[in-house]
Amino acid sequence: MSTPKILAFAGSARTGSFNKNLIKVGAQAARDAGAEVTLIDLRDLPMPLFDQDIEDASGLPENAKKLKALMRSHHGFLIASPEYNSSVTGLLKNTIDWASRTETDDEPDLVCFRGKIVSLLSASPGGLGGLRGLVHLRSILGNIGAIVLPDQVAISAAHDAFNEAGNLKDERKAKQVANVARVLVETTKKLIG
Repeated sequence: MSTPKILAFAGSARTGSFNKNLIKVGAQAARDAGAEVTLIDLRDLPMPLFDQDIEDASGLPENAKKLKALMRSHHGFLIASPEYNSSVTGLLKNTIDWASRTETDDEPDLVCFRGKIVSLLSASPGGLGGLRGLVHLRSILGNIGAIVLPDQVAISAAHDAFNEAGNLKDERKAKQVANVARVLVETTKKLIG
């Protein structure tokens, strides 16, 4: 049986991002469940705001091509998404928009998303833990062909949720994150054979 390859990232660029902490916890849990995990920081792949004039003039930006190559080489994604104004961050939406574009005439549409298995996490200082943003992210990804698994975790009071080592203080929440990661790995194993 093949080893599932999971690409993990947070939809935030901020250095002290709660979601960057959370994706590290989730990525380790996916490794512990038997996946090969690549953890990336979207700050390392800066891209201009999506603009079809840029695309028409010079094609996809180099970092969009790098991101697409990473996405294509993985079976699934683990995403920790902040909530901005009850939705996804501009950074995450822009990342999805660029990755959805084709590089060549013979490239299948939405090749980075179709059939990819995805699990979602979020962390927010608010009481809902970023849950409203996950509703939008689930809709976006589902509409472009990803298989978004039903289990997800939203960590509320994120400013007090992590210890100095970056781990979750609440053992129950840590187990929930580990379970989401485990289900992602097990489901991906079944689907890739």
